[in-house]
Amino acid sequence: QVQLVESGGGLGQPGGSLSLSCSASGTFFSLADMGWYREAPGKEREFVAQMSRGETIKYAQSVKGRFIISRDNAKNTVYLQMDNLRPEDTGVYICFAEAYPVLGGSQMFWGQGTQVVVSS
Repeated sequence: QVQLVESGGGLGQPGGSLSLSCSASGTFFSLADMGWYREAPGKEREFVAQMSRGETIKYAQSVKGRFIISRDNAKNTVYLQMDNLRPEDTGVYICFAEAYPVLGGSQMFWGQGTQVVVSS
């Protein structure tokens, strides 16, 4: 099992910045993709960004150029730096990780989510 614990978020102003982090712990051999989704009120869960262990990065078009994802493999932690925030960035940001056990195929794990509110 893998536990993902997010931190950061909170209240940000339009044009401002917030940062998130997500640390993985538990029993696994390695972590492949790590990243973030978000859920806005009344909307479906939306992909935000992900980063592979080999540092291949993908962003949603809506955050490209404003958000930066990074990770520290030694700490099993993924980060999301969110700049030039917009009100539509408001939502619960949920961390995910694809984990490989010692034997067998990979499995996706999800964090509990951390709230981000962008408002003046």
